Amino acid sequence: MIISAPTDYRAAAKRRLPPFLFHYIDGAAGSEYTHRRNVADLEQIALRQRVLKNMNELDLSCELMGEKLPLPMALGPVGLSGMFARRGEVQAARAAAVKGLPYVLSTLSVCPIEEVASSIGRPMWYQLYVLKDRGFMQNVLDRAKAVGVSTLVFTVDMPLPGARYRDAHSALSGPYAALRRAVQAVCHPRWSWDVGLHGRPHDLGNISRYRGQITGLEDYIGWLAANFDPSIAWKDLEWIRAAWDGPMLLKGILDPEDAREAVALGADGIVVSNHGGRQLDGVLSSARALPAIADAVDGKLTIFADSGIRNGLDVLRMLSLGADGVLLGRAYAYALAAAGEAGVRNLLEILEKEIRVAMVLSGAKTLREAGRELLADRAF
Repeated sequence: MIISAPTDYRAAAKRRLPPFLFHYIDGAAGSEYTHRRNVADLEQIALRQRVLKNMNELDLSCELMGEKLPLPMALGPVGLSGMFARRGEVQAARAAAVKGLPYVLSTLSVCPIEEVASSIGRPMWYQLYVLKDRGFMQNVLDRAKAVGVSTLVFTVDMPLPGARYRDAHSALSGPYAALRRAVQAVCHPRWSWDVGLHGRPHDLGNISRYRGQITGLEDYIGWLAANFDPSIAWKDLEWIRAAWDGPMLLKGILDPEDAREAVALGADGIVVSNHGGRQLDGVLSSARALPAIADAVDGKLTIFADSGIRNGLDVLRMLSLGADGVLLGRAYAYALAAAGEAGVRNLLEILEKEIRVAMVLSGAKTLREAGRELLADRAF
């Protein structure tokens, strides 16, 4: 199929992936209301259109987490990416590195930290969950330091998995899941050849390295349920801050009070996020939550935003609402599933062009000018 817009990759991914993997990317919690609102609320953000501003010279670069970046974005953590394409985390990281952008490796990646870090020529970022097994957390922190990870992205909105009904319906979990996945794989021979046969091992690489035994897909949901820690509190994060001496982002902030707590903890930044609608259905979209959080922290730390970003215009919309940068999730996961590294690289090129068009037509010559003065409607 012809890929001309970022959203085209969703249809391409649906055709290529077995249903259990497509719906893992595409689905969300509960009735998926928040997932839909993430996209719809961003679409409703109206920007001012300005003319005759001499927009010949644009600067899309920025400095985020101590790095000079050509664009205000990074590839965010997406679990099981190594099942979307052959050694998918490596392919996504290479695509980001070619563009000079950070890649955030998920705790729940197929490829372990060492494999991904050795495949790129720039520091990557690493995402860590709150887990009961503090030994695992210390182990991956040590390994991350050893391979030169520059920024820790600590996800705080997942003390337990959300109610993701599509996973059971599609065979990621539920009765006879392994058999159902095998049948789906047979019906998708391109994926089976590329990933099913040549993309092995199919395990949670970082967890397997720590446990000294394979933690396969069949253990995925059970391992999550057994190891996420609902008892976590702000005081428990102090040892993370002490153990990690580099930049640290707290991902999953939706409330201004929690943003202030992040400042008090000494976090270098936050990610305004509802986990793509995959945790608590019915909460605010990231777009609606962002302005109040930006006001609450008042420039004391770096603000990223995710959830609902589907194109370059959405990136500029998030910046206009108060973000300093964005993390991409589903948008690049679809591209990775559809066309691997080449798909992600093409997606990033499309997004850059769209950001450039949006900046020219809104009159913002630099990202510093891409603030709330761009908003045509202050309803948010």
